[in-house]
Amino acid sequence: MSRPNASARPQGARQDLYTRVTETIVADLHRGVRPWTQPWSAAHFAGAVSRPLRSTGQPYSGINVLLLWAQAVSRGYAAPIWITFRQALALGGAVRKGETGATVVYANRIARTETGDDGADVERSIAFLKAYTVFNVEQVDGLPAHFHAPAAPRLDPEQRIARADAFFAALGADIRHGGDMAFYSFGEDRVQLPAFEAFEDPESYYATLAHECTHWTRHPSRLDRDFGRQRFGDAGYAREELVAELGAAFLCADLGLSLTPREDHAAYLGHWLDVLEAQPRFLFSAAAHAQKACDFLHARQPQH
Repeated sequence: MSRPNASARPQGARQDLYTRVTETIVADLHRGVRPWTQPWSAAHFAGAVSRPLRSTGQPYSGINVLLLWAQAVSRGYAAPIWITFRQALALGGAVRKGETGATVVYANRIARTETGDDGADVERSIAFLKAYTVFNVEQVDGLPAHFHAPAAPRLDPEQRIARADAFFAALGADIRHGGDMAFYSFGEDRVQLPAFEAFEDPESYYATLAHECTHWTRHPSRLDRDFGRQRFGDAGYAREELVAELGAAFLCADLGLSLTPREDHAAYLGHWLDVLEAQPRFLFSAAAHAQKACDFLHARQPQH
């Protein structure tokens, strides 16, 4: 795996956490594996398709979704639930001897008083990233039965389609059908997709729609997301495409739909690798932007 230039690599132990996490995902991408394209559990009560969940059932968000999906895929875990060592003990369980956990992270800020140029004290808020370890419930013995409960009945295909249709209809986006291309037109502020029947299966249609609707959130009237894109295929273009790819993965998991890689996006892998190897922090930024886009789309639903 090629390495970022020393000048581009974050300095210090705190910043190096960004690099170490990014390198985990980059290693998968070098193998042609997108860890966000298999976010399902095979047979668990939490659902056949799910984001990673905490012991309370609350879903993880942002970069931690990618980290835990990647671990679940590489280790073959069916359960989507992850807990800390202490949480396992509190629940009456114990992590089996010899098991290794997965790294998740959280961001926080600390206040620091510094002396300004004029000699006066200045309060600064400094962001930092901290890592901790979680274990899949399949690595833990003695947990309450519901952590290992068999799969609940899935919604049938018609129910899943109806739920997805209702979700996207509630967005208020200008979504049109026709032609043989899927894209978001920034100038016209509209989403264009081929006809539903042109896709191999409903999941492919909704995954594509989720991708383009994530692009739709970047408009100045919505989230105003701009990575300095100048032309097709440049770094700014690659950054926005990664955000849309992650946004589609998050949304599909929320809607209970499996996500398979789009063949027309295979060419983006090289561009993403160039961006991530030059800027290890951008994976965190992309995941955060994708999460923000998903939150925006969820907020447009009637229950909100």
